[in-house]
Amino acid sequence: MRIRRRSFGDFVKAFFAFLALAVLLVGVPGALATQIGWPLPDGVPSFDWLQQEITVHTFLNILTVIVWLAWAQFTACVLVEMKAALSGVGVPGRVPGAGPSQLLARQLVAALLLVGATAASFTPGLSQLGNGYDANQKPTVAAAQATPGIFAQQQEQASGAAAALAEQASHAAAHADAGGSTAKQGDTKFYRIQPPEGRHHDSLWEIAQRHLGDGRRYKEIFELNKDRVQPDGSKLSEASLIRPGWIMEMPGDARGGDLVEMPDEAPHVSPDVQQQISDYARTGDHAQGGGGSGAQGGGHEHAGGGATQVSVPDQQRPAPGTGHQQATAVGAESDSSFGLPEALLTAPLLAAGLLGALGRRRRQALWQSAFGAVGGRRGMEPPTPSGDAQDVQDALLVGADPEGVRLLDRSLRGLAASLAEESRALPVVYAAWLSSGDLHLQLAQPAGKPPAPWQQGQDQTFWMLSRTDAERYEDTDTAAPYPGLVSLGTMDDSRLLLNLEAVPGIVSLSGREADRAAVFASVAAELATNGWSDRMTITLVGFGEDLTPLAPNRIRHLEDIEALVETMEAETRQRRGALGAAGHDSVLTGRTGPAQHTRWAPHLVLLAAQPSAEEAVTLAELAADASRLGIGYLVGTETGDLPGAAWEMEITGEGKLLAPLLGLELDAQLLPVAQQRAVVELFVESDPERDTDGPATAPPFLVDISEQGRPAVYARLVGPYEIIGLDTPDGERSALLHEALALLLLHREGVHPRVLSSALWPRGVTDDVRNALLDRLRIWLGTDPDGTPRLGRDASGRLTLAKTVVSDLDVLRSLYHEATQGKGVGSRAVRGRLLTDALVLVRGPLLADRPEGRYRWLTHEIVDAQLPLLVADTGLALCEFHMEKDRTEKAIEALNAALRTAPADERLWHELLRATHSTGDAVRLTELATDLIGRSGARGLPPRTEALLDELLPTWRDAIAAVG
Repeated sequence: MRIRRRSFGDFVKAFFAFLALAVLLVGVPGALATQIGWPLPDGVPSFDWLQQEITVHTFLNILTVIVWLAWAQFTACVLVEMKAALSGVGVPGRVPGAGPSQLLARQLVAALLLVGATAASFTPGLSQLGNGYDANQKPTVAAAQATPGIFAQQQEQASGAAAALAEQASHAAAHADAGGSTAKQGDTKFYRIQPPEGRHHDSLWEIAQRHLGDGRRYKEIFELNKDRVQPDGSKLSEASLIRPGWIMEMPGDARGGDLVEMPDEAPHVSPDVQQQISDYARTGDHAQGGGGSGAQGGGHEHAGGGATQVSVPDQQRPAPGTGHQQATAVGAESDSSFGLPEALLTAPLLAAGLLGALGRRRRQALWQSAFGAVGGRRGMEPPTPSGDAQDVQDALLVGADPEGVRLLDRSLRGLAASLAEESRALPVVYAAWLSSGDLHLQLAQPAGKPPAPWQQGQDQTFWMLSRTDAERYEDTDTAAPYPGLVSLGTMDDSRLLLNLEAVPGIVSLSGREADRAAVFASVAAELATNGWSDRMTITLVGFGEDLTPLAPNRIRHLEDIEALVETMEAETRQRRGALGAAGHDSVLTGRTGPAQHTRWAPHLVLLAAQPSAEEAVTLAELAADASRLGIGYLVGTETGDLPGAAWEMEITGEGKLLAPLLGLELDAQLLPVAQQRAVVELFVESDPERDTDGPATAPPFLVDISEQGRPAVYARLVGPYEIIGLDTPDGERSALLHEALALLLLHREGVHPRVLSSALWPRGVTDDVRNALLDRLRIWLGTDPDGTPRLGRDASGRLTLAKTVVSDLDVLRSLYHEATQGKGVGSRAVRGRLLTDALVLVRGPLLADRPEGRYRWLTHEIVDAQLPLLVADTGLALCEFHMEKDRTEKAIEALNAALRTAPADERLWHELLRATHSTGDAVRLTELATDLIGRSGARGLPPRTEALLDELLPTWRDAIAAVG
């Protein structure tokens, strides 16, 4: 197997680099020694030396000392850079005060070593240093797990620079003696994977680029060689996982005789390698008469159907509809998107995180305003989004996969808990793949047998958990082990999550500025809102100042790179000291076992601004040890050439995320600027601190509560689900029609058809099935007397109900609004009647008898928080109404009625304690306090409730103790 040829320009650069190093390392000290001499005195000078006149000779001696020091510093830089380049491990150490000098030394050493392997062929002595690659390379286990593995290549190191050069030199010398390749045009050709050069490893993409002219043809090479036994006994199962020493059959049109061998005419390699090639050639399709593309010489018939298979070996690929739920749904309904942003429709984990964070923000706003004035407060009805914000909210509802997030979180925490029970450390995880519901973790290095129910693949660096096993996990109080995982995109049916905090260095991202910004925004938004982390710090530089509202406690924005460097230098020192003091070798140790309470949270840096050369070197030095410290760096670059970048990626204008050296070609996950602004608008509008003293928001739909406003269709949702005014549909579709109507009744502003279908069929549905349901729903609801359909569409295409279709929740909202902001404000009698009628409507929780497994979309709804607050507000207002006339028992009755639906509302208990106290019955008050303490459980009474009891019943502790 022959080395890769270098260009004439490479030799020219190496020659001049050699001359420069020779002049600087040898010429400078030689000139100083011969022309000036030793500048320092021969003996210890006396104090009289300080009084002597400074002559030209003295001045020259001082300059000579400075030059000697500069030479010594530069020599140290060359030695450090040479050691790092030959070892191929990590980022070179930083020589103190040698920024420009070390940069110059790095460039000269790199230029010289660029042709080091080729130069070795001209040095016969090198060919005797070793016995070739095969004799020195340690056997490795092939990565043949079900998912595309991309980072196991990073684990393989050459057995040593000398052995690699010796092997390459011996092959090159043999090639020179034989007079070149004897490969014949059109014969089957083979390529043997070379050991890594520096930090780069060979990949199918590079092989296809060199010998087929197009890196995208790597799939043809994969198809020719997949599942064939390699010399080390393993098999190629993933296009991104190849090992040095493996043999690849090439398509017939492959070019490059110096890298392509024939099985029967390979005199330029050792006999062992010849035998390996011959044995491998007998395993292909052509050996059984199948005629692979390489044998036929075409090589292109595999291009169309040669996509990387993401499936467990010896198992069939999942049928459509059994893969990712939301991805299937999106694909089935793409013809009716009505302008919904596809970027969020195809990002299920990001959408689930944003939707969950938005729901928590809205609930926080409701509860925060709950302790304001009774009635008429801001926060009862959150603002209804419109325009782009409404489209983005619908896209989140359609695209979100909360079940997938829940399983991912439980699986990772369950793994951490199992390892802690076995007193084992967490393995370093470079990436995770979600494929057809199964979770695959790619480890930095083998970590033994995984704990059950995790399984080990054919490669020791893969741990796999099936979806069935993941569903058995329960919630556990364990720190999130891998909070730095973030989605980058999809390859075929698999979604890649990169563990940013585990990357051994910087991850660089090149491409157009707008495309890079969409990737950065997606990464930042998912990290800020994901459901598989506890705490983290996300530092944004050069972008994202407006993203802070997504997670103010996580995201921080820095103005420039200088501030970032200052911050990260301090952070790095602090983390190193903390790990040393805790006795941990990495942050992963602190996340399991007895020390997990320390909660070593990651610090992820997203730098979109282009760093200068010196800044890039500084960042590379900071990132050299970052993976151990739980710090990750994603840095944008315009040129794609970033010093110290461990993994390099590129985003194209077509939305592809490419990493040729890693064998990656993903459909990138993006958050374009328009969707980014709309997402931020949703969060800003839901901010609990925003306009808390503003006017109350009216319900989106007010009902005519007079006798003339009797509806044609009346649905009772608060309690058991009942429909009055419609016949019950026959058949199995009745439950589906009821669920669709409930969703429409809870969204009087309109429901996007895709939101409706994704709610009813989370695993996806075809257009004809959805349209058939809408037709049945339209027929079932019928028309008004004037012929208007009760199910219609608004200008944006969203489904809406006619005003004659009403729910008891609509009536409840309208009664409370009218009592507190309408006619009830000026009339006490009207207010009492309206509030009493409203409380009578409450028969229990929302949709109390809904069947198990349905109505899962309610987890996205805020109505489950609104209804208890609305009922509590109604009970409090009616209590106040009765207490004005000293009707204590009536007030207590109203409060107890409200507590049946809102038992956790502290305000109701406070008013109930006050009303009971006003009766003067201490025994009754003590019984109420005892009941309240029993309800509070192990948490105990809230501080305000305890303080109120101290005021109303100072002896309540003794009285309760005496009772029991």
